[in-house]
Amino acid sequence: MTTANTYAFTGKTVIVTGAGSGIGRSIARLFLENDANVVVSGRRAEGLAETISGFPDARTLVVPGDIAARADVDALVAATVERFGALDVLVANAGVYFGGEIDELTDPQWATLKGTNIDGVLFSVQAALPHLVASRGNIVAVSSVSGLRGDWGQAAYNATKGAVNAMVQSLALDLGARGVRVNAVAPAFTLTEMTDHMATTPEALAPFTNRIALARPGTPEDIAPAVLFLASADAAYITGAILAVDGGTSASTGQPHAG
Repeated sequence: MTTANTYAFTGKTVIVTGAGSGIGRSIARLFLENDANVVVSGRRAEGLAETISGFPDARTLVVPGDIAARADVDALVAATVERFGALDVLVANAGVYFGGEIDELTDPQWATLKGTNIDGVLFSVQAALPHLVASRGNIVAVSSVSGLRGDWGQAAYNATKGAVNAMVQSLALDLGARGVRVNAVAPAFTLTEMTDHMATTPEALAPFTNRIALARPGTPEDIAPAVLFLASADAAYITGAILAVDGGTSASTGQPHAG
């Protein structure tokens, strides 16, 4: 895929976490198409290799690891700076999902949700921050509209994404004077490996599309250009924004489509 516009990322270095599939893969490839150096991270080395396939070795680096492990995150940032000499953009994309009733949520599931969705963002910011201050760079988190309001059967997941949104806005306040912008994109239902089991038939998709103004679920290719924009110089005066990239989902009061 390509963006309708081009962005001046030549010579800039970008980390994308959770880049082995879905939204993260699309984000990483768009930065590469716009001439950035891109470091991809995630738990599956083979998926990361597929993400950077076809792009020059000189502008890519694969660093497998678990974003919920501080040592892995520190190693990711260190490898990035060692290879490319600087860091300009951190895209904190890695995330996991568990749904269901709150009394059915297991301790391991909750630990995984917190570890990836909250700790992973925090660890990434802490490790990247000195380098982003030096480059006057920026952070874009991939959150969710589920962090803005409630959803049926998603209390734990929504809590983690709400934490990300609040963290982004607070970091924007704290880091603005240091020259670092912090924003987030908030997708709604998006067709990825994480949601494949929910999109098996048109009938299965109907409850989701009923709530979407544009009458179709999102795709990773819908989300990635918004990340590039927020990371670019065109967004130089935007910080603390939670940009809904959701086909109009969050415009609704929640009433069903009567048409």
